[in-house]
Amino acid sequence: MREYEKLFERIDLSEDEYKTFWKELCLIESPTDCKEGVDAVGNYIIEKAMARGWKIEKQEQKISGDCICITMNPDAEGKSICLSGHMDTVHPIGLFGDHPVKIDEDIIYGPGVSDCKGGIVAAFMAMAALDDEGFSARPVKLILQSDEETSSDGSNKTTVQYMCECARDAVAFLNCEPYVMGTAVLKRKGIAKYTFKIKGKAEHAAYCYNGISAITEAAHKIIELEKYKDENGITANCGKIYGGTKTNTVPEECVFKVDFRFSNSDELSEIKNIAQRVADTSYIEGTTCELILESFRDAMELTDKNTALLEKANEIFASTGLVQLSPRSTGGGSDAAYTTNCGIPTIDSIGVELGNIHSKNEYASVSSLKEAAKRIAAICYYI
Repeated sequence: MREYEKLFERIDLSEDEYKTFWKELCLIESPTDCKEGVDAVGNYIIEKAMARGWKIEKQEQKISGDCICITMNPDAEGKSICLSGHMDTVHPIGLFGDHPVKIDEDIIYGPGVSDCKGGIVAAFMAMAALDDEGFSARPVKLILQSDEETSSDGSNKTTVQYMCECARDAVAFLNCEPYVMGTAVLKRKGIAKYTFKIKGKAEHAAYCYNGISAITEAAHKIIELEKYKDENGITANCGKIYGGTKTNTVPEECVFKVDFRFSNSDELSEIKNIAQRVADTSYIEGTTCELILESFRDAMELTDKNTALLEKANEIFASTGLVQLSPRSTGGGSDAAYTTNCGIPTIDSIGVELGNIHSKNEYASVSSLKEAAKRIAAICYYI
């Protein structure tokens, strides 16, 4: 039996064990703003890793969950290969009811099952199979991010810095975000989130002609910004708005928040100009607007290093009977942008097969767990 066949057989035989691991991990609800929940996820995985004698490192955080790096073969001579996923989810605790995780034949439902706990389990499953087969050519690191869903604002991006430092000399960085059949992500948009704070003049509704409506000004600004809907370029989405006090009062204040997405640094510069222009323009005479950049995430631009890594991975897949992956781009942000920008060869979105992420109906394909583990293990073994 060839090496990869032995490796894949171990993965197949461990499927039930890791289905349980997956379910138990998702039963620990861990929205980004719940440090206790995120840390509980991390501690659960650390306990599994310690049982195997793997090296544990932790970057402690005050607000976000602690960031973790687990290393198998820490003393091996070869350059490391890094696997990564994030432990936090977007789902508020209790959203999925008293039984948040359900398995129905080949489908598992629950908070974070595909984004991104399934990917973490697949990475651990691959490492365990490599370990059991005596793989010792290089260190294999599993980096567990703790505040990815909020662009690492809670840690002031120190978790991102830690991740990049852990992966600094890696021969490959495999980000285990959700998988779309037959593809891997090599290009992602970046995100810039702005808040617009508008001031007008309050007045009784009976004399509304003497007032200056901040809400009306906001409406004009939002309509202007919503013109930007380029799938391959800049997009703008006003996702939250609040203002005014009572219906019989002209609203003196209004605040709205906008999510901009961009593909490269030139588009980011354009977004800054667009946001400032709209903020500075008074569509209703007498209004003023304060513009605040609330958070930012880098774009993952297409690079030669990432393209070469996917080509190498596809050579490995072809020789081991796995499905080869076509490169794709997506509008959603991820931590793969930061490793790419640090010059670390990166492939994104090779975790479990996704469905309805960021919704109450989030699910993943159960059988995709072992397939993801095989992809990851094969790259680690043969790269």
